[in-house]
Amino acid sequence: MDNSIDDAIRSGFPIRLEGMVVIVGSYGSGKTEVAVNLAVNRKKAGMDVAIADLDLVNPYFRAREARRALSELGIRVVIPPEQYLQADLPILTPAVAGLIRNPTQISILDAGGDPAGATALAALSDAFRALSATAKPLHILQVINPFRPFTETIEGCLKIRAGIENASRLSITGVIGNANLIEETRIEDIERGYEFVAMLSEKTNLPVEFITISRELAGHSDLHRFSCPVLMIERQMAPPWDRAAKLQ
Repeated sequence: MDNSIDDAIRSGFPIRLEGMVVIVGSYGSGKTEVAVNLAVNRKKAGMDVAIADLDLVNPYFRAREARRALSELGIRVVIPPEQYLQADLPILTPAVAGLIRNPTQISILDAGGDPAGATALAALSDAFRALSATAKPLHILQVINPFRPFTETIEGCLKIRAGIENASRLSITGVIGNANLIEETRIEDIERGYEFVAMLSEKTNLPVEFITISRELAGHSDLHRFSCPVLMIERQMAPPWDRAAKLQ
């Protein structure tokens, strides 16, 4: 691990998220990558971390290997019971609702941005109401990759946001910039992505909670140019012919 890179990220604008963090985004936004890496980052920062799977299209955490890797780091993984892991319909367990009602220092919910995923959030409205009665914060964060269809324009991002909010009955509170072209990503793409979410933030008055950058690119960029926290990520959603980076 390159500690100089980690120190550069920490010395800028630290990530200060805590309480319940719901990660939403359209297909291809990379929200699951963000959710996993945020969980690992916060665990390394010494926080008590839990993560729950409510993504019905790409249920990453239901894979045994993914669960084991996160659990070995001391991250609590909340998923449906074993007999329901391959179910097509949402299985909303008491454990997920309980996590929302009483989150750990930081509890992360990976939720789909499609209508089914957003509707699943609406089904948990009682739990979210119970959370609102406590002093613990609730963050609903939209992941934006401006190099993907439907979110390459400000108008497209606003349309996706409106759809998620209408279906979930929740209001998005911030945005996450996850600009990438997978292996083809360059520093210039990260910079363009940052400028894009900064414009979106200005138009919506929603804060940019953080942007992401791969470990490889972080070593070749002046991270202090970004006026927001930067989360360094290791790619986990690797295609079958590739190997995902080991969580650490």
